[in-house]
Amino acid sequence: MTHLPDLPADSALARLFETEPWRGEATWFSLPGGATLFEEGDPADQLFVVRTGRLGAFRHHEGDEPRFLGVIRPGEPAGEMALIGETAHTARVVALRDTEIVALPRDVFFRAVEEDAAVMTQLARLMLARTRGRPESGTAGEPSVFGFIAASEPLSLRPMVDQIAREIGKLGYLVQVIGSESAGAATEWFSQVEHAHDFVLYVAEAGDLGWRQLVSRQVDRLFRVGRGDRPPPASQHPLAASSALEAQQLVDLILLHPARAGRPKGSEIWTSAVRPARLFHVRRDNRADASRIARVITGQSVGLVLSGGGARAYAHVGAVRALRERGVPIDFVGGVSMGAIIAAGVAMGWGDVELEQRLRKAFVSSSPLDDIAFPLLAMTRGQKVVERLTEHFGDTTIADLWLPFFCVSSNLTTGAYHLHRHGPVARALRATIALPGVLPPATVDDDVLVDGAVLKNFPTDVMRSLHLGPIIGVDVTRGRSITASDVARPPSIWRWLISGDWRKGPPIVSLLMRAATVSTGRDHAAAREATDVLVTPSVQGVEIRDWAAYEPAARAGYEATIAALDKLENGVVDLRRRRGLAAPVPARRRTRAKAAAAG
Repeated sequence: MTHLPDLPADSALARLFETEPWRGEATWFSLPGGATLFEEGDPADQLFVVRTGRLGAFRHHEGDEPRFLGVIRPGEPAGEMALIGETAHTARVVALRDTEIVALPRDVFFRAVEEDAAVMTQLARLMLARTRGRPESGTAGEPSVFGFIAASEPLSLRPMVDQIAREIGKLGYLVQVIGSESAGAATEWFSQVEHAHDFVLYVAEAGDLGWRQLVSRQVDRLFRVGRGDRPPPASQHPLAASSALEAQQLVDLILLHPARAGRPKGSEIWTSAVRPARLFHVRRDNRADASRIARVITGQSVGLVLSGGGARAYAHVGAVRALRERGVPIDFVGGVSMGAIIAAGVAMGWGDVELEQRLRKAFVSSSPLDDIAFPLLAMTRGQKVVERLTEHFGDTTIADLWLPFFCVSSNLTTGAYHLHRHGPVARALRATIALPGVLPPATVDDDVLVDGAVLKNFPTDVMRSLHLGPIIGVDVTRGRSITASDVARPPSIWRWLISGDWRKGPPIVSLLMRAATVSTGRDHAAAREATDVLVTPSVQGVEIRDWAAYEPAARAGYEATIAALDKLENGVVDLRRRRGLAAPVPARRRTRAKAAAAG
């Protein structure tokens, strides 16, 4: 018989593969790590079940990075939804490690279902459980086996991983840390440990060469860990990892810093050498940093996405303040245009006071758009914006930010959005706020980049590709953004100049800003739908170029965020909490919390 792990011997799915006549129709084959079981669009002509090993499911949308949907474990089916629905596969499924597969042809499967309806009932339960656990995928479960490999010497990983494990335990999960002392254990022992725990963390120090190779082939996702105060080793040997995981962008980098380290520096040397999917900074013996990695591992990390919107984006400052007051962690940040500037401030580690002071100095005290120019490329020269970005962000690179950060600009050369996750922060922000006609475009090589809001003003889908946890989105584009009075010709040019209103820019600036940030209803609705907590501040009274209107916008953001949080039955981190082995997850409402201030 072909034994299927993790399934009761008397289960309908086990009978399908282990008893006659269907056993004779099934085929068994081995899929090496990194190999593809099926691609998006392939016909669903077989039912696959994992016997040993693990598969990963991925989905790719044009213009987006591949999205990791989850893991398919021993005893679980792959491709069953497309098979039953008689559609093509909607995801790419790849072996994350050497995997054994049992397959049954479509016609044989449906004959078996006619004779034993319990087979379909069991598959329906499995599909329903997956859909409830991760509604946007419905194809696989979350990763549960993680590896930590030292990428530099001298470096002791075990204390850091033990601290992360303690934080995972505080979240209510069963977790086990396994080091090289278990290198001689039988394969069945590892399978039993993984089956008996919600999460298993494998640790390989720099000197554990043989163990390192085993770890890289045993896990769902891998963390390389290097010393943030030293450059990466010249030899690539310490950086070795599973080619299957690297090919699927499932290898991350943790840079470990001294307990009282200042802001990271020189991290791009590491990212160039390792090319990780994500970068995290961790200080030794820092519980907050260990808690962040624990949330990332358990799928409870919180991503914050801030839309563009000119001066209305000051509402994001109030939203951030409300989240911090309520103790909501912010683990990933991203944004567009002015939203990206505020998100970058959060990633820099600025507190509420510093964030407000810097924004007031850069934007509120005097307009950043009053260096009016003869409009060959734009209404302004853009030099003041560059100077202010440089003053506040200096030569800091995105890799040196405390939090994972991204922003988006629009590439007019390729017609697609441009994702900024590397390079100087100031340069990325200069591109994402380059509103066509208002600021001169930015250039990268031969590409012309303008404000990200032109193509993607609310990039929640980008955030979803970075982590599995809940997403908070703050959207300040709701409601009427421009009226006839905003584009009316000033009755007196001289009065307009004397009053100082010219510093906002002429009325054409409002027209250009709004025209450049109008998203299609369908795209914007999809972006909002991707959030778990949607905050829509009431900022209709704030003119999009009124850079002095800080207080009303920030207040609206704060009030709307508090209202959205008050509608949740449980904390934000629990919105996508997975069920643990120790105890069932408390009843919770998984629906999104969407709130806007009155009006």
